[in-house]
Amino acid sequence: MSLPAYKQGRPATANAFKLSSNENPFPPHPAVLAAIRDLDINRYPDATALAVRERLALRHGVTADEVIVGAGSVAILAQLITAAATVGDEVVFAWRSFEAYPGLVTVAGATSVRVALTDDARHDLPAMAAAVTDRTRAIIVCTPNNPTGTVVTAAEFDAFMAAVPSDLLVILDEAYAEFIDDPSAVDGATLLRRYPNLVVLRTFSKAYGLAGLRVGYAIGPVEVLDAARSTAIPLSVTEAAQRAVLAAMEVEPELLERVRSLAVRRDEVQQALREQGWRVPVSQGNFVWLPTGPATAAAGEALAAAGIVARVFAPEGIRVSIGEAESVETLLAATSEVVRTL
Repeated sequence: MSLPAYKQGRPATANAFKLSSNENPFPPHPAVLAAIRDLDINRYPDATALAVRERLALRHGVTADEVIVGAGSVAILAQLITAAATVGDEVVFAWRSFEAYPGLVTVAGATSVRVALTDDARHDLPAMAAAVTDRTRAIIVCTPNNPTGTVVTAAEFDAFMAAVPSDLLVILDEAYAEFIDDPSAVDGATLLRRYPNLVVLRTFSKAYGLAGLRVGYAIGPVEVLDAARSTAIPLSVTEAAQRAVLAAMEVEPELLERVRSLAVRRDEVQQALREQGWRVPVSQGNFVWLPTGPATAAAGEALAAAGIVARVFAPEGIRVSIGEAESVETLLAATSEVVRTL
């Protein structure tokens, strides 16, 4: 009863742009639509998503048993937390970060340990390592961090892994990995053999435009993923989702070209915001963070009135997704007005 429910981004009204859910604004690829057109929906899907796991295993140089597929990466995160932590245990994560983290920990019966971001909206990894106690069962590192967009570098992550116990579960949430163009950023998929306590989360919702089908995956040690599999809701990854993933991977170059265009748009929006006077952190996701502080609620209403539906996190800031090219002019006019009036 004390747990607030997860709130989805506000829907857009007529003549407004929905920039509240970090969705990919491009329409579904024709190959994906063709793959899911004719389904025997009276039949259950493959419960293990074997074809998808084999394809992902080939990509990442692991075995199929080192891959787990779920109804979005957040579902796998819930499975991992449920498997690892219970009453009296702790899960450490940065804050603010993905808003589902505290709820998942609470549902598992464990206690959230929130470590404040740095002044430039980045993970304070030394402070997170220092927060580990004998009750800590998992640490979540989100990079690019949702909602601030900042990344953890490879050097920072290596130092962090050296500082935490080698048998402590570290979950690297990389839901926006495909949007990164910073060469110094950590790439969790390349570190799995180095760190046997590491699990990497990825999703097809963002870069691949499959948010409506709910499919994500994790790579990690077999024994850890087997524990996560034991807490899964059976048959939660639909046949449509599995077919869509396989089709999307066949046309990946085209989809990643869309991602690159969104990254360029993101950088252009950030530069324009800085020229308006905003102090926005460097985002490597498909969104930008407006640190509006005490003015957050009023700024959110002002953006909505101007036709921009964003994600408001009062009293800290506002996350704005990078959407259609047509949305940029409206967004920048609205943010300029917020600077002028608030």
